[in-house]
Amino acid sequence: MFYLSQAAKFTIFFITSYVGGILVSRAALKANYTRKINHFMIFFLPLFLDDLFPYEKTLTTTFLGFLLLLLSLSLYTEKMRQRCGVLQTSFLSFDRPEDRPYTLFWCSTQIAVSSIVLIILIYCLAAIQRLDLIYIPVIISGVGDGLAEPVGVRFGRHVFATRALFSTRRYTRSFEGSACVLLTSLATIIYFRSSFTVNQFWTALFLFPVLMTLTEAKAPHTWDQPFLYMVAGILLLTILHLF
Repeated sequence: MFYLSQAAKFTIFFITSYVGGILVSRAALKANYTRKINHFMIFFLPLFLDDLFPYEKTLTTTFLGFLLLLLSLSLYTEKMRQRCGVLQTSFLSFDRPEDRPYTLFWCSTQIAVSSIVLIILIYCLAAIQRLDLIYIPVIISGVGDGLAEPVGVRFGRHVFATRALFSTRRYTRSFEGSACVLLTSLATIIYFRSSFTVNQFWTALFLFPVLMTLTEAKAPHTWDQPFLYMVAGILLLTILHLF
């Protein structure tokens, strides 16, 4: 069932990205929006398909899932896109003009490092029998960071600069977009309040929104996710240990 689930994820994601690419090329829709549609598909698809095709979730299957995702990105190398117009169209759905020529490099390295951080965090939480809390960093990153860009592009009026890896170019983020991380962090901690003691809950409710918002604001362009996972993981483990 594991490989069947992965095949279904890849197929649905590819169809989604291809439709997004058509919207970018023919309807002049900004890749900032279609990129985040892809982001949400990566986040929500496993929640649905892993129930439809159930399998035992272990560190091994988690690692293999991330590895297969990385391997799928190899389809989008320049030589492959030149040979296949379908791949080129699909690539347009996450190829923001301002990210060129680093689009694929930033995407693949972000996924790789995020995978490593998340696997380590899964191991640490499983060791103390609190694996249920892995959804806190995942939701904050998946929903909060996922909404930050489209909200910022559409409604952002108060902007600030950030940098990217291996580039001297300055990129902008907005306070309106970062507010999505703040609100998502608040809602997520409140939702998981029964998983904490009273002291743990109030500490998490105060620290998570502030630190997650600052992390998203200061993280390198396109590299938000690994930093969000890392800071959330360290904060979560510290709260569980000290309180």
